[in-house]
Amino acid sequence: MKIILVSLFCLISYTANSQFILKPDRVFDGEEMHEDWIVVVKGNTITYAGVIPGLQIPAEAKEIYLKGTTLMPGLIEGHSHLLLHPYNETIWNDQVLKESSVERAIRGTVHAHKSLLAGVTAMRDLGAEGAGYSDVYLKKMIDEGIVPGPRLLVAGPAIVATGAYGPKGFHDGVTVPLGAEPASGVDEVIKTVRRQLGNGADLIKIYADYRWGKGEPSQPTFLQEEIEAMVATAESAGRYVVAHASTPEGMRRAIMAGVETIEHGDGGTLEIFNLMKEKGVALCPTLAAGDAILQYNGWNKGTDPVPERILKKKASFKLALESGVPIVFGGDVGVFSHGTNYRELQMMVDYGMKPIEVLQSATSGNARILHMTDLGQLSAGFLADIIAVEGDPTKDISKMKNVKFVMKDGEIYKND
Repeated sequence: MKIILVSLFCLISYTANSQFILKPDRVFDGEEMHEDWIVVVKGNTITYAGVIPGLQIPAEAKEIYLKGTTLMPGLIEGHSHLLLHPYNETIWNDQVLKESSVERAIRGTVHAHKSLLAGVTAMRDLGAEGAGYSDVYLKKMIDEGIVPGPRLLVAGPAIVATGAYGPKGFHDGVTVPLGAEPASGVDEVIKTVRRQLGNGADLIKIYADYRWGKGEPSQPTFLQEEIEAMVATAESAGRYVVAHASTPEGMRRAIMAGVETIEHGDGGTLEIFNLMKEKGVALCPTLAAGDAILQYNGWNKGTDPVPERILKKKASFKLALESGVPIVFGGDVGVFSHGTNYRELQMMVDYGMKPIEVLQSATSGNARILHMTDLGQLSAGFLADIIAVEGDPTKDISKMKNVKFVMKDGEIYKND
């Protein structure tokens, strides 16, 4: 018998051979919506998904009725920072400079639990932001069942060009902790990638452009040959590289060097997005992060005029959709509150995607792009990462706020 923590007050017990029959109103299988379907789980694996007449129900199976809900694969968050918390609580500089890695790791355990209960059963965490390899150890604690949380892919410290990242503003005699690991030159970036992989990073995140000075616009950082060297080094180890990039030139260098996803892409042009489509590079637009930052800076959303930054982001995202580049669901959560990951889903719809396209992105699409080949679909043989939400999110994406049921790896963490 195994016991798992569901909340502070509720425990659910199960055995490794437990069988569940999940009976919702409808099932989104990762691609399409189906009526009158059920999903059967044995242990940590889905054994059947389809209409009831297609299955002889095992007598020992426990039936769970999820009336009024849509059953679907667990969400796969493509861009998160479990070791950050909202900037209106503590600004980024102070989190890096004043909060110890121990404090931030403890916060991270809480953030992971909140995301799991919000329906995020897998997550790509893109940078510890000054907390070293705390994300690697947080993943280890989740994998070992010490704390509850999503399945994690972690990037470790991330890599920046020397001089291009912060915190900044100190004279040259002061050494301060940085939010990422600096490197320059082909030999040094190769060494840095190898060190990070050896320390447990699942992938490499780089900053292809950034602000060299306070208040300045972003400019490219790494030379293309440096990015090419990092990509080749990661790929030789069976890993891959993603790039923070928001300028056309920074994006172009990263795309041509072979990164797998571009994070943010605010300044992307149709030409750049078409190049991404041609090269098989996906875009993670992180719509909710910029929206949140502007609100922290005083924008009263819904009453004040829409800021220029939002208008430009909407325009660039429209171009991305026009190009057909694959879209990764990932909101840069940590900039805003963990557990409110649904904000990105809502904004993807607000900015032009259809609700079913957003759900595909957050499940089967992200599973393909992030190499999580046994996740993202409700189909026999896939791992039992399953959630249920109130109502039908293909008709109203805001229903994704109301997660009623969470199962990860066949274990039930929430059943309201």
